[in-house]
Amino acid sequence: MHATKVHEKPPVFFFLALFRVDVLARCADRTDSNRGRPWPVGGFLLTQYGLVIFVVAQTRCVVGWVRVAPKWCQLPTLRCMPVNDVTIVEVGGRDGLQNEDAQISTSAKVELFQRIVAAGVGRLEIASFVHPRLVPQMADAEAVVSGFPPQQAVSRIGLVLNRRGLDRALATDVEEINFVVGASEGFNTVNQRASVGETMASIEEMVPLAIDAGRSATVTISVAFGCPFDGEVPVAAVVGLAERSAATGAGEIALGDTIGVASPGDVSEMVASVQGAIGSSPLRCHFHDTRNTGVANVVAAVAGGVRVIDASVGGTGGCPYAPNATGNVPTEDVLYALHRMGYSTGVDLDAMIATGHWLGEQLGKELPSALGKAGNWPAS
Repeated sequence: MHATKVHEKPPVFFFLALFRVDVLARCADRTDSNRGRPWPVGGFLLTQYGLVIFVVAQTRCVVGWVRVAPKWCQLPTLRCMPVNDVTIVEVGGRDGLQNEDAQISTSAKVELFQRIVAAGVGRLEIASFVHPRLVPQMADAEAVVSGFPPQQAVSRIGLVLNRRGLDRALATDVEEINFVVGASEGFNTVNQRASVGETMASIEEMVPLAIDAGRSATVTISVAFGCPFDGEVPVAAVVGLAERSAATGAGEIALGDTIGVASPGDVSEMVASVQGAIGSSPLRCHFHDTRNTGVANVVAAVAGGVRVIDASVGGTGGCPYAPNATGNVPTEDVLYALHRMGYSTGVDLDAMIATGHWLGEQLGKELPSALGKAGNWPAS
């Protein structure tokens, strides 16, 4: 699990909650001007609403102070977070490397993950359990997992596309399984050799198996904002897949802009529609920076309430089966934007910039991250 930040002083929302309770309690003494009579029921409900806010705020404070989340809000890899916290899921070691021409050694991958964790990242994709002939960069999945063993406050994620991949993943000790379904028939057929319906039916069978094996599960809906083969993807299609994914018991639903075509407006609309359909299920977003909208889309997602964001160190990556799908949104660039906006990620930006430079050396090229070129500001 991701390390929980300890508050030395009560967060601001503790006092805001107290204020809300006091204000709402005063409303109970008001008179309904439309009816000219006391408003005892409304006042009672408002007071109870205020108390609920107070209790939730206190619960969040306790999580921060004593590092113990209440059972009802714990997931194997997620935590109750103050509203200004954003969790970064580092995908550079999987989605980042799988589309790079240069292949790096297993030991170099392990060193990459060690550097990422040292920078403060608590969730990271480390392997894809797919056929090595199709994605040769991921051929050493089991060796990578073995070389990067379990660590406290770290959750390692393995991606699977089918039952064979799940069996391989469960034979290792990765903490999380990421299942994938394409939002379009064209992409899903190319990427997974199956129709959307067939893949979704398989996921509905596989997620409970992963949960029964003690792993947490995410379902990622790829090409959620547009498909390289079918073009525009209807919001309703994504919402339907999200609803079915949430019904499997998966602890998280992820929306993937696999080819980097989304705009901030698209993100706002999709996030609101999906959240309205899946209720309390946590939502995660995955963006590519193909058209230079990646960071703006992250900001739109966070503004819409998303608190888990994928990013790739240096901006590496893409999708082997999505034409012109260039790198993921760079972790460094995402961190800079979020930190400057006042969000907390628990990740050291300077350390991630250094890691991006190191990875570029391993791949033999300069990586596209803007922060990798310009550096942090103000310089630390």
